[in-house]
Amino acid sequence: MVQPLEVPRLAAGDRFLLRPWELGDLPLVREASSDDYIPLITTVPATYSQESGEAFIRRQWERASTGSGYPFVIARTEDGRPLGMVGLWLKDRGEGRASLGYWLAGPARGQGVAAEALSGVVRWAFDDLRIHRLQLYVEPWNTASVRTAERVGFRREGLLRSWQQLGEERRDMFMYSMLGADLS
Repeated sequence: MVQPLEVPRLAAGDRFLLRPWELGDLPLVREASSDDYIPLITTVPATYSQESGEAFIRRQWERASTGSGYPFVIARTEDGRPLGMVGLWLKDRGEGRASLGYWLAGPARGQGVAAEALSGVVRWAFDDLRIHRLQLYVEPWNTASVRTAERVGFRREGLLRSWQQLGEERRDMFMYSMLGADLS
């Protein structure tokens, strides 16, 4: 039986905190819902309502309670404002690997937020959870996400052609990985 997970509070550099989702994060879900891309690649509702926003947050709680992963809100340390999400997904943990995903609301982009948040989760996953390999997938056109992954130390392993269904079409994805030994 899979044990429930407790999503911890983690520092992500000096500027950000990674924490569990709260119902008070509904404004972040509403903002993400209005993005053209985030609802396409995540379970963020494409059309926001109070009910759909709460259902999204409950799904994050369920992911932890069923042991499938750690969904973190990325919040600014100085004022607690939620800026986005980073998740560590454990479907393949028995094989010594886990995958990561992340997104930011529009105003938080281009400021190094995703890289700091990703770095915080990566270090914790290797040091505390003893996961051997981390991987993530990025669409080739998403240069900001490519830069984020590479800045944190992920290495591109190759192109996975027609890897994932997004919306109405199958899309290519770059596969990135990092091993615990890659940390300096």
